[in-house]
Amino acid sequence: MGAYTYKATDSAGVIYKGVLDAESEKEVVVKLHDMGYIPIRITASGGSGAGVLNFDIGSRFGMLLRRVATKDVMLFTQDLATLLEAGLPVDRALSVLIDVAEKKQLKDIIADVLKAVQGGSYLSDALAKYPRAFSDFYVNMIRAGEAGGVLEAVLIRLGEFLESSQELQDYIKSALVYPVFLLLVGGVSIIVLLTFVIPKFSIIFSDMGQTLPLSTAILLAFSQYARQFWWVGVIVVGLAVYGYRRFRGRPEGRLKIDQLSMRIPMVGHLVKMVEVARFARTLGTLIKSGVPILEALRLVTEIIGNKVVAGSLALVYDRVKEGDRLSSPLAAAGIFPSLAIQMITVGEETGRLDQMLLKVADNYEKTVRNLVKRLISFLEPAMILLMGLVVGFIVISMLMAIFSLNDMPF
Repeated sequence: MGAYTYKATDSAGVIYKGVLDAESEKEVVVKLHDMGYIPIRITASGGSGAGVLNFDIGSRFGMLLRRVATKDVMLFTQDLATLLEAGLPVDRALSVLIDVAEKKQLKDIIADVLKAVQGGSYLSDALAKYPRAFSDFYVNMIRAGEAGGVLEAVLIRLGEFLESSQELQDYIKSALVYPVFLLLVGGVSIIVLLTFVIPKFSIIFSDMGQTLPLSTAILLAFSQYARQFWWVGVIVVGLAVYGYRRFRGRPEGRLKIDQLSMRIPMVGHLVKMVEVARFARTLGTLIKSGVPILEALRLVTEIIGNKVVAGSLALVYDRVKEGDRLSSPLAAAGIFPSLAIQMITVGEETGRLDQMLLKVADNYEKTVRNLVKRLISFLEPAMILLMGLVVGFIVISMLMAIFSLNDMPF
């Protein structure tokens, strides 16, 4: 039996927080219902909501850029779906979520959305005023739910979609933590050797007046350059980053970078699989929620980050608009794997296209996880070897100089 922290509300909209001992979350839900409460959020005590340690880098950058983090939007969506399923009207549910929201920026957004809804606006129109928090994809999903009278079901699917996407992003970020940490530690170690340790030896060698080995002379010259002209390196790196950002900001530059990324061994295949999984999950979720396939394809094309894949999807959109099935232009695009094409074809033939797209997404998200594991398993020893070679060159160069001192006549 474990402890679970809960947030719940009653029919009057009053928020209650507390801790309950139970065997599972389902048992907590039953206990809260017996108490007359509507559960909003339940998490295992001592966890972070997902039960794992999570370096939420994306959320931190989101706060710095004054954007609502994806994780906050996901929690808002799941909580709103829970309250609507419990029978609360939209305005009452939104007023409850104002108190539940932890970030002030999100509180302000929900409060403004509540005012708009109370003034007679549709929820989708009120959310559309905040494109940095709620994407076109999100707003169109809500709009489809309102038009079909299935807003609660659409919100549930939206919550599942956002949770699935967040889990994949968190997995990739978590997998990259150790390589990035290794790179930083190795880089700092090399900088310390070049700027603090080697200069001490250079004084000794210069006083001796002995001809140094070539590798030692190169190392001492590089160390002296790094200490005296470090600012040149900073300027060069800054210009390189600025130039890259300017180049990437242009449509033709972004296209060339994406083309290059897809040609890199292992990395290119990983990029392709990530985009295939994103395409399948997004399109499947939209179609399942009642969005027409042409509108869904347009939205997916805007969401896809890789311009090579997005360009292919634009051609797919044109072919489907002309009356083709989805599977035919996808196969002609040459980007999507044959297994995905076959599954989509089966979905079209059986009238279960949305379900097959979601299965494709599940399969290729697993593939992405396996590819990330393989890539990291290659990167870690490669980085250790590279750092070892650099540090080894420094150490051997210094030792050769020290041993050469034994040949000096005294």
